[in-house]
Amino acid sequence: MASKPSKPKKTAKPAAGKKTEATPAPVLSDVRAKIDGIDRQIQSLIAERAVFAHQVGKAKGKLAAAVDYYRPEREAQVLRMVVDRNEGPLSDEVLVHVFREIMSACLAQQEPLKIGYLGPEGTFSQQAVLKHFGRSAHGLPLASIEEVFQEVASGNADFGVVPVENSGQGTIQITLDMFLTSDLKICGEVELRVHQFLMSRTGRIDDIERIYAHPQSFAQTAGWLRANLPKVEKVPVSSNAEGARRARGNDDAAAIGGESAAHVYGLKKVVMSPIQDDKDNTTRFLVIGRSIFPPSGHDRTSVLVFIHDKPGALFDVLSPFARHGISMNRIESRPSHHAKWEYGFFIDLAGHIDDEAMKQALAELKQHSAQIKVLGSYPVAVP
Repeated sequence: MASKPSKPKKTAKPAAGKKTEATPAPVLSDVRAKIDGIDRQIQSLIAERAVFAHQVGKAKGKLAAAVDYYRPEREAQVLRMVVDRNEGPLSDEVLVHVFREIMSACLAQQEPLKIGYLGPEGTFSQQAVLKHFGRSAHGLPLASIEEVFQEVASGNADFGVVPVENSGQGTIQITLDMFLTSDLKICGEVELRVHQFLMSRTGRIDDIERIYAHPQSFAQTAGWLRANLPKVEKVPVSSNAEGARRARGNDDAAAIGGESAAHVYGLKKVVMSPIQDDKDNTTRFLVIGRSIFPPSGHDRTSVLVFIHDKPGALFDVLSPFARHGISMNRIESRPSHHAKWEYGFFIDLAGHIDDEAMKQALAELKQHSAQIKVLGSYPVAVP
């Protein structure tokens, strides 16, 4: 027999003629004193953490450079624990940012990491560097994605950060093509929400006769531009920061880019809200280095598989992963540039190269492919 629904409890009413006692308002000076005390505790704990982080460096012995102390898998584990412990009121993203900066400062006690990225200053690539490595790392703005690869390969940069795909516009082909010949490894990934702003020196939309922007930014804002500035000249440039640099000298020019570019180059926002067509516009960046790191517990593996054009070739490539229960997150093909009608398939897989299932699947795959290149195993991006 079905149970009867419980009745809601009645709230007790104050007796007639009696007044309820209101909670007294906090005294501002008392609240500030509490905050000051908490700040002293936080500062003391951060200093204590920095001391232990320095001891970790000593425990590893004398190493050659800052890059030898960096462990992305350990940082990913720490940040995931931050997210798991979070009960508010601050968001996961805010707390991850705070702890990222603490870890960045502690690591820089040994020596700041040198991170190459597509410059100049003010690009979304620089924002991705700051999100992943924190402000204690030393950013190296470079002229092209090719140069980022070159500087990391030569050792002039410890790591590099390069864009690989956008949620709305797809793959950045030049990044994939660099992996066809480079021996560098993928050490991490960064997902960055991209907000595009229209910026100019005067701040008046009626003054604008031409707009400078990277082609990707023009593509991401095409609908808004058609509706609001259909007759304005669009001038493609190498980066949004370069566009902002050009626009700052002319009252009739504007640029599209992030807020950081506006601050760096002294431009005002013409439109107060982002103008990208996709509100969830996100760009994924790869962190490139010279080594593969141990598992973090929640990882992704990227492989490059070369195969000849023949019936069933792609099926032969994908079948081993399905048999061993490995999820495929992404697949992209490019001409290999090695032989006629040979293609390279870039495949992102769930798991680490050290996982037993991954080892078995790749061993089976070797029987069907011309060549397999493991591009890296790395922690899945932390929000």
